[in-house]
Amino acid sequence: MIMRTACCGQRRVAAVLVAVWLFASTSVAEERSRPPVLPKDTLPKEIDLDAAMKKLKLLGGAPPDNPLTKEQVALGRRLFFDSILSKNRTLSCASCHQPEHGFASPEPKAVGIHGQTGRRNAPALMNRALGIRQFWDGRAATLEEQALQPIVNSQELGHSLEDVIVELRNDSIYVRLFRHAFAEADRTKQTETGGKYITSENLAKALASFQRTLLTGDSPVDLFQRGDYGSLSDDERQGLWIFESRGRCWKCHTGNNYSDEAFHNTGIGYGKEGRDLGRFEVTKRNLDKGKFKTPTLRAVGRTAPYMHDGSLRTLEEVIGFYNQGGTTDDPTLDRFIQPLGLSEKEMNQLVAFLRALSR
Repeated sequence: MIMRTACCGQRRVAAVLVAVWLFASTSVAEERSRPPVLPKDTLPKEIDLDAAMKKLKLLGGAPPDNPLTKEQVALGRRLFFDSILSKNRTLSCASCHQPEHGFASPEPKAVGIHGQTGRRNAPALMNRALGIRQFWDGRAATLEEQALQPIVNSQELGHSLEDVIVELRNDSIYVRLFRHAFAEADRTKQTETGGKYITSENLAKALASFQRTLLTGDSPVDLFQRGDYGSLSDDERQGLWIFESRGRCWKCHTGNNYSDEAFHNTGIGYGKEGRDLGRFEVTKRNLDKGKFKTPTLRAVGRTAPYMHDGSLRTLEEVIGFYNQGGTTDDPTLDRFIQPLGLSEKEMNQLVAFLRALSR
């Protein structure tokens, strides 16, 4: 009797465990099958185009074949937040470039269509108007060229340009918006059907126009450099001094956008199987293996995690990594990267400076 009771009890426990497991498995499956939440457009209702154009003029301006207009910016903004650019309408550009995250992603590596994890961290879009090369590996020379690649990448939005154009032409709102944005520039064609203005070229121009308005440059550091010496705390000022001297940060993070737009090997990923070869994939030159473009430090306090693979979670980890001299056993480590010998206090001051650069 005791043995039979024990066996019955064990069967009941086993049955309960199986039921719990099945419920949990079903819940996980359902969770994975749910479409991701699309980030909302939390930007101001109206983008200050005059201010953006003044900044762009100081920084070199927009290209002659794609001047900044209110209509194109508004169209590009709508497209940027619209899931119509993804094959199954579950993602938008903003899914990986979230406004509240400095137009980057909180995920270590970009998550694309069907939950696929990409190879690299989604780079921040702030001040990309200043960039002379786009993407971590610099494979695109312009924002117009860059804008279309995520759409057709099978691990990102997973669509085709042909199908996107068809879908946009079947949308009466986009027919009107494209015509309004691009027909005005050609008075002789304003009587043509609006759908004719929906082309891959104009799609790229609209997205690029919006991205050119994502500008930042009025941080406490900028105020300090313009003579407002009270804009930085003692630690932030000390961090600035370290940045420009012993920290050697200025060697790569130089200029108004705190990036030399060049490619460097920091040693990230060295020794790991299947290491991302970065710039080499574009140039096929051995000396470019493991090199990635220097990211801007503008808004860097909002764009964690860091590095091209998102392997460093915090600014403190980043400074610690460089303080030790990067991955020192990598024989092709960039010559600029050397042990810094900073104290913990000095590293914290450097982090304080970076956070001030992000406000």
